[in-house]
Amino acid sequence: LYYDEWSREQPMTPRERFIAALERRPIIGRVPHFELVFFLTMEAFGKVHPSHRSYHQWMQMQETERQLHRADMADLFIATAARYEHDAIFLHPNPDSVEETSRLVDLVREKTGDRYFLMRHGDATFSIPDGNEMVQFAYRLADEPAKLKQEADERVNRALERAAQWQKAAGQGLGLDGFALCADYCFNTGPFLSPAQFSEFVAPYLTRLIQGYRELGYYVIKHTDGNIMPIIDQLVAANPHALHSLDPQAGVDIAEVKRRYGDRLCLMGNVNCGLMDTGTVAEVQESARYALRHGMPGGGYVFCTSNCIYTGMRLERYETILDIWRNEGNYQ
Repeated sequence: LYYDEWSREQPMTPRERFIAALERRPIIGRVPHFELVFFLTMEAFGKVHPSHRSYHQWMQMQETERQLHRADMADLFIATAARYEHDAIFLHPNPDSVEETSRLVDLVREKTGDRYFLMRHGDATFSIPDGNEMVQFAYRLADEPAKLKQEADERVNRALERAAQWQKAAGQGLGLDGFALCADYCFNTGPFLSPAQFSEFVAPYLTRLIQGYRELGYYVIKHTDGNIMPIIDQLVAANPHALHSLDPQAGVDIAEVKRRYGDRLCLMGNVNCGLMDTGTVAEVQESARYALRHGMPGGGYVFCTSNCIYTGMRLERYETILDIWRNEGNYQ
């Protein structure tokens, strides 16, 4: 059982544990856990992950088929959380629209009530451009900075408008609890934009986005892979509730991040995804232990990998780190 510091006679739900971690409150019992995505649903449950299902199929479905599809997605997210003891569910509506998000949230809430913390993607800031757009984006930084800033501002406005719609759709119900902001800013060697450029073209808009979500009552988790250390002060100053994924493949050390920022926000991740593929079992176990050892003290830590449980990862490697978490990730 998990007990709230102020009400020890009542067990905490997974959602309550997750929120306690986001708010850096002490927790009795196991460290909260989730994964940004668990893609191995075919291996675990014999079903294709919702994100891998065809939009063309959706467009051909009758409404009765769509209702079955929605229910199947909800059941799969819930089954994943239940089997692997996730405290939060990152929903991936497919198709991804305001309406389908609301329907999926309602279905999960109908089936589980307030048991799980529910979130979805909600970033609107510029990420690393894909290969087809990278050069053009670099030109725009120099040639039309004012237009880029206007675009960044409009993207934030649209994201906050959508969030307000989801809040309204929830009515008196719980609805979404928060957003994971999944724009990636960094390579393993460092950020795509220089720290000065990041402070001009991303940080102000990230700050406004997070502030807007907070004002609407949502929690905010900022995700980015890669070496965030040259811009980490700006990420922390933007005031998210949590920072994910603290990528050890890029040299991000959770011990250092905890020392510098652990009193300001919750930390998530740092279990090395690369080792989950290429390392030995002992190396995977040590990575999980390192994350727990340095993330747990004082609370404000959620155990998870440095990315997600992606297609092609061996399921037994995920189960290996869960064994470490169950045995060693416990507060007294």
